[in-house]
Amino acid sequence: MSKSTVTLASGKEMPLVGFGLWKVPKETAADTVYNQAIKSGYRLFDGAYDYRNEKEAGEGIRRAIADGLVTREEIFITTKLWNKYHRRGHVLDMARRQNESWGLGYIDLFFMHFPCALKYIDPAVRQYPAWWMDDAGTVQTDKVPIRKTWEAMEEVVDNGIGRSIGLIYDIFTYARHPLSSLQIEHHPYLVQPELVKVAQENRIAVTAYSSFGPQSFVELPAQFSAKAKDIQLLFDAEYVQVIAKKYNVTPAQVLLRWATQRNVAVIPKSNNQARLAENLDVLGFDMTSEEIDSISALDKGLRFNNPGYYLSNHPIRIFA
Repeated sequence: MSKSTVTLASGKEMPLVGFGLWKVPKETAADTVYNQAIKSGYRLFDGAYDYRNEKEAGEGIRRAIADGLVTREEIFITTKLWNKYHRRGHVLDMARRQNESWGLGYIDLFFMHFPCALKYIDPAVRQYPAWWMDDAGTVQTDKVPIRKTWEAMEEVVDNGIGRSIGLIYDIFTYARHPLSSLQIEHHPYLVQPELVKVAQENRIAVTAYSSFGPQSFVELPAQFSAKAKDIQLLFDAEYVQVIAKKYNVTPAQVLLRWATQRNVAVIPKSNNQARLAENLDVLGFDMTSEEIDSISALDKGLRFNNPGYYLSNHPIRIFA
């Protein structure tokens, strides 16, 4: 049977398949986590301050623990430091706030949401500021070196708030705690093979978000969905459908297995109970190396989550 976890550089085990909390409404997050995700077998939950549902997701997990469905040790929580809190004096404070929101004692994996610093906004004054600073959609960057943010994140581990932290590359030259994880947009339209190799060669676990490519973005407002509007859905790609038929699985399962078979973790989200079960059940078949390569050949270098594109007032070209 295929391995169901990936070992982080910190030595912790992270499930290969998890439940992504992006776009899960806060009003339903607790019930979604408890009744759909945990009862379906999910143990990895990928959250973020920017998703605005950490408190509610934590409530669902705590209810499941209280009811004996899971233990805290069986649950793996990922969350992210938002861009407006990269300064050293803000990192530990935000980690504590987020840890309190989850209410689970500690965070399993904590890393930067995007490798760019924005001007600070006091969360007590304006909660969840997201990308924008004001109603005009103005974004202001801040001059904070990645090193300073990373060193503050190491204090998050020192203080027992987070158990693993993640990012990449020149951090190797000064990191005290190992780099455990890199989360990237990753699907057959954006394969990024060299980036995946760099991470895995250095024992950094890679987690894919938006595993279904344009599918994750077509329902979003125009500035986020424009690049996805006229792109063929990966579910409809002819070769993906051929492979799905061969193995008697869904196209979604093919896309998730394409990642997990290459030791890339996935965090799909669904509000449909049957699809939740299907998304979790992606370790029971193996494609051939030729089939894996053929799916990878769909690569278009097409990135949908790109603040250099959708922040029209102040593009931040972190993927240039």
